[in-house]
Amino acid sequence: MFDNASERVLDFIRRSPSWFHVVENLKNELLEHDYEELREEQGWDLKPGGRYFVTRNGSSILSFRLPELSEGGIKSAHIIASHSDSPTFKVKPSPEICVNGNEIKLNIEKYGGMLCSTWFDRPLSVAGRVLVLVPGEKGESLAVRIEQRLVNLDRDLVMIPSLAIHMNRDANDGMKYNVQKDMLPLFSQNGDREGFRELIADAAGVREEKGEKILGEDLFLVNRVAQSVWGAEREFISSPKLDDLECCYCSFLGFLDSGMETGCGEGILSMHCVFDNEETGSRSKQGAESTFLKDTLDRIMDGLGLGREDYHRILANSFMVSADNAHAVHPNFPDKADPVLRPRMNHGIVIKNHANQLYTTDGVSEAIFRCLCETHGIPCQGFVNRSDMRGGSTLGNISNTQVSMNTVDIGLAQLAMHSSYETAGARDPQYLAMFSKYFYEERLPEIR
Repeated sequence: MFDNASERVLDFIRRSPSWFHVVENLKNELLEHDYEELREEQGWDLKPGGRYFVTRNGSSILSFRLPELSEGGIKSAHIIASHSDSPTFKVKPSPEICVNGNEIKLNIEKYGGMLCSTWFDRPLSVAGRVLVLVPGEKGESLAVRIEQRLVNLDRDLVMIPSLAIHMNRDANDGMKYNVQKDMLPLFSQNGDREGFRELIADAAGVREEKGEKILGEDLFLVNRVAQSVWGAEREFISSPKLDDLECCYCSFLGFLDSGMETGCGEGILSMHCVFDNEETGSRSKQGAESTFLKDTLDRIMDGLGLGREDYHRILANSFMVSADNAHAVHPNFPDKADPVLRPRMNHGIVIKNHANQLYTTDGVSEAIFRCLCETHGIPCQGFVNRSDMRGGSTLGNISNTQVSMNTVDIGLAQLAMHSSYETAGARDPQYLAMFSKYFYEERLPEIR
């Protein structure tokens, strides 16, 4: 059913050079599966059995299916949440910096916490969105409008060259990188300070002769190294942005497939959530700490004629899976892993625990998750940090500050997390896609 899940994930990442493209690609697949787009600024006409999605900022998207009235209305919500963004570099406004009277480099700043060394000496491009002023045609009610247009230059465009070993003999003894000094990418040698803006305008289809012009932009560097399936038995996959597009798209495959049959998911409100800005703390209008999920659930309740008592009853019976990749034991650094729980690639979905709630898993949510996995023969394994290492965090506990429910943090095991080129197991995407399908279709066990 999901035998080619890893290839589909890699293709999705290839087509999604920015998180704005992530959401656009998910939208297109939802429309192909007869989901209706809702807009936050418009009224919603929701119907039992309907399929819908709504976006915020063009970088977050919530998709959901409503149960039929014959199923007794909504009894619980089954939610899988992941994130669309990845660590990279954002291009600053008016980024051209001229050096030596000729070379042009681009002014950038860090987005999220990345392994800086992995961005050197490899072809990079630029993708994202621009906001374009479009003068109104004669007879239109508005004199002007602003259009959001996606941009993908889709070619080897810039590179961040390393300093030669002859000029830095200590380079292999450890480096502390200063982004403003060490990491500005080389763009051009012709000294044209307008060349970058012209490329972006052309890619966005800006018609200056019609009075169009760019008013705003969110542009990011993109690693151009192609995805790879490799290993003695082709058991590994490598790609930019496996964290978190691997979880995002595998769970999405299960979400779509679970809606193919009628009668599945009795009484279940099935939701697939993709939030932006997890890599910078989720504190934005479209992040997991925003009101996006809460607002959407409120409008679903209102649209179906349900009250606050119904809302709280449903939440108390609901479950969220926070899906964000996990660390595999590194073959060169096995001492960095916990001495007991040591996740391996291709050995199943990883359940993440942390005593201080950097991950939101507790005994209840882990038991429910493991029960569903065991019922369907889906392998799973555990992860905890070494007790003397802090580790990372994710969006599950942050989302729970807005909409509280039983939540488990899971992911797929990978190496080189937050590198510009990451590695994971080729078989694990199938496990998450299968789990997601069953999760959306079935009532979960009760805790007494």
